[in-house]
Amino acid sequence: MTRAVALIDYGSGNLRSAEKALQRAAAGLAHPPAILTTDDPDAIARADAVVLPGVGAFSACRRALDARPGVVEAIETAARGRGAPFLGICVGMQLMATRGLEFGETPGLGWIAGDVARLTPEGARNKVPHVGWNAVAFASDNPLFAGLPADVDMYFTHSFAFTPADPADVAACANHGGPVVAAVTHGSLAGVQFHPEKSQAAGLALLANFLEWRP
Repeated sequence: MTRAVALIDYGSGNLRSAEKALQRAAAGLAHPPAILTTDDPDAIARADAVVLPGVGAFSACRRALDARPGVVEAIETAARGRGAPFLGICVGMQLMATRGLEFGETPGLGWIAGDVARLTPEGARNKVPHVGWNAVAFASDNPLFAGLPADVDMYFTHSFAFTPADPADVAACANHGGPVVAAVTHGSLAGVQFHPEKSQAAGLALLANFLEWRP
């Protein structure tokens, strides 16, 4: 039976590019899953894996997600209740945090303890927002990163970053006037601050790894 991967549709700006990248990554697999772009709670709750995209402000993304009836609960059922692999992209990763501190304080999903706060890089050359290619050093041997170089360039565009309370949840870092958390993992939960859908071959390889991930 073909596996189903639910890509959450809640109006996020990178939804279509994420959809196309997941479809391309799936097409290269021996047993490609179906990529289902949806806000149907029943389909999400039954999915074999879940991807939550996200661009823009933490608070706006949280409001948009909450505005889709039953979607947050369905994601919880799949990812936390059944342990279906979950991947958050950019703000989709940040939403796993305890809270976001952009435009005041906004509660996150609370899956991984920590805060999302504004970048404060050292050095005049390191601007905010952090936009462009940056080397990512993976701190773990998680299968999500299999086959990727030790320091691979990925594409970033963000002004805020997630710092988990437990350093063990940090799976990768970049340097932008100081360390920036580039990826987190916690059991079957994973998130990346960079945009794999904009990171060319390396990003597609990571997405393919996620589609085959069985944590």
